[in-house]
Amino acid sequence: MATVTINGTPHMVQSAPDTPLLYMLRNELKLNAAKFGCGLGQCGACTVIVEGEAVFSCVTPVELVEGRAVTTLEGLGSREKPGVLQQAFIDEQAVQCGYCIPGMMMRAQALLQRNPRVSDRQIREALEPHLCRCGTHMRILRAIRRAADRLVEQATPAGTGGRS
Repeated sequence: MATVTINGTPHMVQSAPDTPLLYMLRNELKLNAAKFGCGLGQCGACTVIVEGEAVFSCVTPVELVEGRAVTTLEGLGSREKPGVLQQAFIDEQAVQCGYCIPGMMMRAQALLQRNPRVSDRQIREALEPHLCRCGTHMRILRAIRRAADRLVEQATPAGTGGRS
């Protein structure tokens, strides 16, 4: 048994210590945004945030997140009140099949939490580990840029300017 904090809520989980975090999230806690893609940490569909860093949950054992803060896509917002990044993806219609999007959003969220004043190059570099075949790449980039700009606006006192 282990205690893990997911989206700000502590949970006592029954999963064996070597169980991949992805399986615990999906099977035990019924948090299904992170997807099983490759099982090898090569596609990014399973990405979640652990202590501010994007990680592949399919290759991260539960024992490594005990006592640490884990954030899944469900922790960014809800259908009724989407988070800034989620709303940007909606506004840009950046989803086609949607399978890879939760992982991309989590990697983008980790990037924006570190620094919302990111360049397009930094966004592209951050998303490099993700595989996507649906062809909405430009919309995905626009959505992340939109969220970054919104976060900068929220953090910048009125009248002092935006992105540097």
